[in-house]
Amino acid sequence: MEFVDEVVIFVRSGDGGAGAVSFRREKYVPRGGPDGGDGGHGGALVLEASARRNTLIDYARRRHHRAEGGRPGAKKQMYGAGGADLVCEVPVGTLVFDDETGDLLADLDVDGARWALPGGRGGLGNMHFATATNRTPRFAQPGEPGTEMVLRLELKLLADVGLLGFPNAGKSTFLSRVSAARPRVADYPFTTLVPQLGVVELGTRQTFVVADIPGLIEGAADGAGLGHQFLRHVERCACYLHLVSPDPWEASPADKLVALDTELELYGAGLPERPQVVALNKIDTLSPEELATHVAELEAVTGGPVYPISGVTGQGVPELVAALWAIVEARREAGDDEE
Repeated sequence: MEFVDEVVIFVRSGDGGAGAVSFRREKYVPRGGPDGGDGGHGGALVLEASARRNTLIDYARRRHHRAEGGRPGAKKQMYGAGGADLVCEVPVGTLVFDDETGDLLADLDVDGARWALPGGRGGLGNMHFATATNRTPRFAQPGEPGTEMVLRLELKLLADVGLLGFPNAGKSTFLSRVSAARPRVADYPFTTLVPQLGVVELGTRQTFVVADIPGLIEGAADGAGLGHQFLRHVERCACYLHLVSPDPWEASPADKLVALDTELELYGAGLPERPQVVALNKIDTLSPEELATHVAELEAVTGGPVYPISGVTGQGVPELVAALWAIVEARREAGDDEE
């Protein structure tokens, strides 16, 4: 399935039904009076977050969505039927913006969260307008029109750990090692073309989600490469895992880490302030001397620990996963305390 994470759609709630103009006509009931019923309300246009969805592709293919209008009132004080609500399912983590003003209308960040555009109110029938001086009103209210808007839907995946790195850093291999996800793996750049999610299980109720973001390149924050358009998906993460690899034909791991941090600084949105964990991947290809040199250089850049791992053999992966879980768990506990 094609991955689409931003789309503009046109929505309209249902129009209210018109009130009826009618008069009671029954044998032996002279001057029965007005009995026109009210129109039904228009259906609401509802956006609902659903765990069953993981892309906005349906809305890229069909951009116009309109709820059902209410039915008009009828004689004998009969009310018109209300229009059915139109419920449009979107992925959990979808942001709803007014495309004309740029205002954020809703953040549908939990399963079942809703945002609604109410339908128009039904018009009153002529039975409501009889007075002592006008006992036969020959008018009723029209229904209120529905509301029309242009919305921009923007998806931000909900993950605990954002997996960042340059192409060929081994992110997909690492994700397949620690989770049941099976991303495409190859030895050429940009194997991952869309974000991939994997669930890491350490034990009962000890699980967290890792998002593998397509590889960044220098200039990503300015629109270069593939990764820039997906950086929004790591804005909600508790921490970032920077995966760097020692490829002899490329920059050193320390230089790559500096370049990654620079892209996050340029992108902004609070990314540089999040906790980060640094891992040196592909250590199975290094000699002990090369490994010690690269780790020392990375520690000088980060000022903190560096986790040497091999996504292929699994060496060092349990220690790295434990470090990530400690950060995720602390974030969750802090969130519970705030509530």
